[in-house]
Amino acid sequence: MNKTDLINGMAENAGITKAAAKKALDSMLIDIEGALQKGNRVSLVGFGSWSVSRRAAREGRNPQTGKTIKIKAKNVVKFKAGSDLSNAVN
Repeated sequence: MNKTDLINGMAENAGITKAAAKKALDSMLIDIEGALQKGNRVSLVGFGSWSVSRRAAREGRNPQTGKTIKIKAKNVVKFKAGSDLSNAVN
């Protein structure tokens, strides 16, 4: 499923236009992104939660040459599925 498929499904399930569904989805994604940029956790009960954690700097290897390289520290987004979502796929 891609973004277009999701918009079409939202429009059909909610009985709204595709334009309204796209606007709602874009708004939700902007709000989630904004909260994560501030370091907040976003939780949708039953569906799951997004959080940001810090990945420390580390050494890695270039697979082509085998040479050791330094990998910079960075923030990563994590998603943990909620119980309802986990049960739905099992």
